[in-house]
Amino acid sequence: MILCIDTGNTNIKCGVFNDAGAIIKTWRLATDKAATADQYGLLFNQLLAQSNIKKQDITGAIVASVVPALNNTIQQTLTQILNFTPLFLGPGIKTGLSLRYDDPRQLGADRIASAVAAYNMHGGPVITADFGTATTFGAVNLRGEFLGGCICPGLALAAEALSDRTACLPSVVFDAPACVIAKNTVAGLQSGLVYGYIGQVEYLVARMRAELSAPECPVVATGGMARLIADRSQAITHVDPELTLKGLAFLYEKNRG
Repeated sequence: MILCIDTGNTNIKCGVFNDAGAIIKTWRLATDKAATADQYGLLFNQLLAQSNIKKQDITGAIVASVVPALNNTIQQTLTQILNFTPLFLGPGIKTGLSLRYDDPRQLGADRIASAVAAYNMHGGPVITADFGTATTFGAVNLRGEFLGGCICPGLALAAEALSDRTACLPSVVFDAPACVIAKNTVAGLQSGLVYGYIGQVEYLVARMRAELSAPECPVVATGGMARLIADRSQAITHVDPELTLKGLAFLYEKNRG
């Protein structure tokens, strides 16, 4: 079995894949930069035990991280509980994609993993959209070249900024009112946040498809807000909550030698 870990700014997503490449268990932990390797080790041991997964059955591990401050902690944690050093997605890793990015070292590991998964499952051209703390889009062309993409504030981050930086606007539950023209402040915030975000997504996807010369290419969404947007937008063609983890599993197999 292979353990795949996606360390994000808000959550750490974990997935265990069996020898056939199928995901058999996932967990989501809160990202805590202050936590020690011992604390994370205790948590991982508990999760494995509760899932009836034996540590000795895990023969490999790979990590994508956008939180450099946690890299050493995660590495120490996995080394302690699994007795081997995990593979980190970074320079020198074979991806199967050509990274047409000005400086590939600045490209988020999660974006690479998602692009690898989308291209392996859907071919190219393909667009990825990851609705996390930040919303990131990526584009892979027909030749398997990652061309880049764009980065926007995440939906939750935008809502938090509105609440924190204004005196009278409250925090709201994400929902889509029946009408865009809202008749109260809460519905107005929900309308502006959700429908405004959908408009942003549809515009960006349309521009990316035009630049790819692929008006019908698939758009694969992942992340915590993916379903909220996809259910209300025709721009998203697939939702895959485990897209990044699947990309890590592909990458591990490609680099395991």
